[in-house]
Amino acid sequence: MNRSSWMTLIASMPTAWGFACSRPLGQTEGTKTVSWQTAAPTLARSGIPRQFTTTSRVALVGNDWKTLNADVAALEDRGHLLLFEPTPLEVHRQAARWFWDQEIFDFIADHLHLMAQHSLRTYCHAWELKRADLNWRQAVLCRCLTGVALAVAKLKADPAFGSEDERVRTFVQSGAGCRAIFPARQAAATGS
Repeated sequence: MNRSSWMTLIASMPTAWGFACSRPLGQTEGTKTVSWQTAAPTLARSGIPRQFTTTSRVALVGNDWKTLNADVAALEDRGHLLLFEPTPLEVHRQAARWFWDQEIFDFIADHLHLMAQHSLRTYCHAWELKRADLNWRQAVLCRCLTGVALAVAKLKADPAFGSEDERVRTFVQSGAGCRAIFPARQAAATGS
């Protein structure tokens, strides 16, 4: 069986199958032979050949890439490793092209500096929570902060507080820290 003139795309591949098929596909020879020897009876019953030749190229697509061992390093050596890692600002600019809720959009913009890995899903999740009359601000903050910084950011984002003193009092009463810690954590949580 010969396959040619098309690209093989393997997304979220199981490790054993992925390595068995990807290594030969990544070879530099013009024609490659891909084979697998496991589950042979099942393949035979389904009319699936145990090997084929191809001249196609391969693309491995995944949400995360780690060089865990020599097998993964061998795959990297056979191709081009391209990482898609947009900055939070680039993600926000993309959201500006389609996202419809200005209040959520502006809130996220004010907190971009806190986000190590931003996602377009943040906008949709916040909007769903807002529609359900739930605390969407807290959900956004939970995606980028933890611990005391999160506690401070939640208090700062809560419009129910009439003053900074009320926020500090609530912070201390919650056990998150003392009055002296609040300003330092506030600066860390807000970037000021």
